[in-house]
Amino acid sequence: MENAIREFVLNLGVDDVGFASADTYNSPKSYEITNFLPDAKSIIVLAYKVLSSCESPSLSVALNGYLDLGAFARSSSFRVARYLESKYGAKVANIPLSTPFEIHNDRRAVADFSQRHAAVAAGLGTFGRNNLVIHPQFGTRVNFVSIVTNLELEPSPRVNEDVCIHCNLCVENCPGRALDEAGKTDVMSCMKNSLPYGIGNDIAFWSQLLNSSSAEERKKLLTSERYAYLRQAAYLGNQYMCFNCMKSCPVGVSS
Repeated sequence: MENAIREFVLNLGVDDVGFASADTYNSPKSYEITNFLPDAKSIIVLAYKVLSSCESPSLSVALNGYLDLGAFARSSSFRVARYLESKYGAKVANIPLSTPFEIHNDRRAVADFSQRHAAVAAGLGTFGRNNLVIHPQFGTRVNFVSIVTNLELEPSPRVNEDVCIHCNLCVENCPGRALDEAGKTDVMSCMKNSLPYGIGNDIAFWSQLLNSSSAEERKKLLTSERYAYLRQAAYLGNQYMCFNCMKSCPVGVSS
C-alpha cells in the first residue's frame, strides 16, 4: 500500500513523501494529533520544493511563488486525500500549509499542528540551527503538507545524520535576531520583520486612524502604501517579507 500511495503522490508532481506513525509525532506545544482525527494511526507528509522565483529581489514575484506553491499544495493534497478515501476507504484530515487556523489568545504564534515535527517523524529531514526542517536534497527550500489518516502505514526510515552544517549563516542574517538562542525562535521578533503587515500593524493602523485629529490626516493614512499593503495582506493571507533563514542556508543549493 505504501508503494502505491508513494507512486500516486509523486505522479502528481509532489517532490517527496514520507510516512510516520501517529505515535511518533511529537510537537510539545501543538494539539494532540487526535484533535484532528480521533482514530489517527499514520501521517503522510508531502514535500514541495520551493521555486527559485521565491528568492527574487522582487517582492511581488517572491510572494506569487509562494502563493502558487500553496495553490498546488492544496490541489495535490486534496487529490491524495480523495485517493485514500476512494481506494482504501480511509478517513483523512488534511493539514494545510497555513490558513485557516484556530485563534486563541493563550496560544499565540503556536500552530495547531506542526508540519516540521511531522516531516522529521516521516523521515524528510532534520531540524537545523534555524529551527526549520532541512531536507537532505532540498535543504530549507521546502514546504510540507500533512494528511492524517486512520490507515496503518509502515513508517519511513528517519534521517539519522545531522543535515545542518552549522555554518550559522541563518543566525547572522536574521534581521530580528530571532535565532540568537540555540533551539529557540523568538517568534515575535521574527514576525516584526517577516510579517510587517500582519495583525499587529493592522491594529496599530486602525488605532491611529480612529485617533486622527483631522480629515486630512485620515486621508493621508488611507492613501498610504502602508494601508495598501495591509489591504492586500487581508485578501492574500500572511504576506511574508523576510525569508533570510531559508535563503541564507547553503544546504541543497547547487554549486
